[in-house]
Amino acid sequence: MLEVADVFRRYGDAYLQRFGNKMLPSHLRAFYDILNCRTVAMGGHVYDCDRCGRPQYAYHSCKNRSCPKCQGEETEIWLQKRRQELLKTPYFHLVLTLPKELHEIVRLNQKIMYGVLMRAAAQSLMKLAADPRYVGGRLGIMAVLHSCTRTLVYHPHVHLLVPAGGVTHDGCWVSARKDYLVPVKALSLVFRGIFVEMARKALPEQALPHAIWSKRWWIDCRSTVQGTEKVLQYLARYIYRTAFSNSRLISIDHGQVTFRYRRCKERRWRTMTLAAQEFMRRFLQHVLPRSTHKVRYYGIWHPSKRQLLRRVQLLTGTSPLPVATHDEVTSQTDT
Repeated sequence: MLEVADVFRRYGDAYLQRFGNKMLPSHLRAFYDILNCRTVAMGGHVYDCDRCGRPQYAYHSCKNRSCPKCQGEETEIWLQKRRQELLKTPYFHLVLTLPKELHEIVRLNQKIMYGVLMRAAAQSLMKLAADPRYVGGRLGIMAVLHSCTRTLVYHPHVHLLVPAGGVTHDGCWVSARKDYLVPVKALSLVFRGIFVEMARKALPEQALPHAIWSKRWWIDCRSTVQGTEKVLQYLARYIYRTAFSNSRLISIDHGQVTFRYRRCKERRWRTMTLAAQEFMRRFLQHVLPRSTHKVRYYGIWHPSKRQLLRRVQLLTGTSPLPVATHDEVTSQTDT
């Protein structure tokens, strides 16, 4: 099967000669990690086969979070931890997107602005949800940062997964309506105001475009799959989805890369062909700066609210799902 690493091997030298002195340290690290992942350059272990006694070589993974080959095991580990935190309730999935006029500012200040984006999205939703007309309680929010479209175009946005309900001031659980969490138009306005306020504090010398006030900031909110285990799998796909998966590659020939993609709400696959250097540029621009958190937790899911979360689990009749053994995790990763 073709891999992103194959693109780097064939055309990486030319890319480094052209852009190497301009690449961010995190981009260079990802470039070499993906190139060397599960090769002799990473070292490895030698095992003796139980049947024939011959040595078997297993090379180490790079563990880079942008590597398409290194996410399976990490996904399973994350799943085991989250099994203890989910609630027996329906869930909502929200997507909050920044207008294109802000993309370049965010791109040039990623380490600061990605955090602003996630905090503004979570605070906006919690502010509206606290209103008794909607939920009237404190939510649990998992925020997942994404920076790309399916064709690797720069498009910063955040996904929020939210249990359908919240905790009141007196410690009671109140359920949200079945297909309604908060009004999307109102959330868009609140999100815009909070984001701009945070951005101005974070970048006091940066002027923001006037156009952001004359257009609606796109937000999508809908109830999602039900059932604790299904929600868990759904979350994992968003947490450990890299910018591009190896399975989407079709061909790497004559300095060009052809891959498949699907537009939002479409089932059929489309194809796109890019020059190899443009493909690498698009891929690497979505490598997050070092120490940047892709996932953050707010409200009753915040790490400091463990006791409150356990109380909510009792109120909602939730029993933490069993934690799989190491052998079960390994077998799930191998299949």
